[in-house]
Amino acid sequence: MKGSSSASTPGEYLDALEEPRRTDVRKLYDLVQETLPDQAPQMHSGMIGFGVRKYRYASGRETEWFLVGIASQKNHISLYVCAADGESYVAEGYRERLPKASFGKSCVRFKRLSDVDEDALREMLKEAERTGFGGA
Repeated sequence: MKGSSSASTPGEYLDALEEPRRTDVRKLYDLVQETLPDQAPQMHSGMIGFGVRKYRYASGRETEWFLVGIASQKNHISLYVCAADGESYVAEGYRERLPKASFGKSCVRFKRLSDVDEDALREMLKEAERTGFGGA
């Protein structure tokens, strides 16, 4: 699977992936669930989102978005960590601890889960939950 999915549940999303990607994404899903047990998983925008809530842009426009998202892309796994402290995005603070990953402002991309430090991911997720959207 690449891009967004038409799956209606996280289980359907995971089951639709081909190996070996399915195993890595399922392990990442389990890691997020264990780390953020209060953030319910659901499908959102064709990917798995945890902690979906209303978000207000600086312009005043509102939308629903997730705190953490998981997507299986063509060439990598994307972990979206949509949290900021008002000055910087939480994910950006983990570049040094996740050297095999590439980063966007709130996205961490990697080929295999074994390429990244799972303890660093757990810390990043807990920080994201504490910080929330915040707006950078």
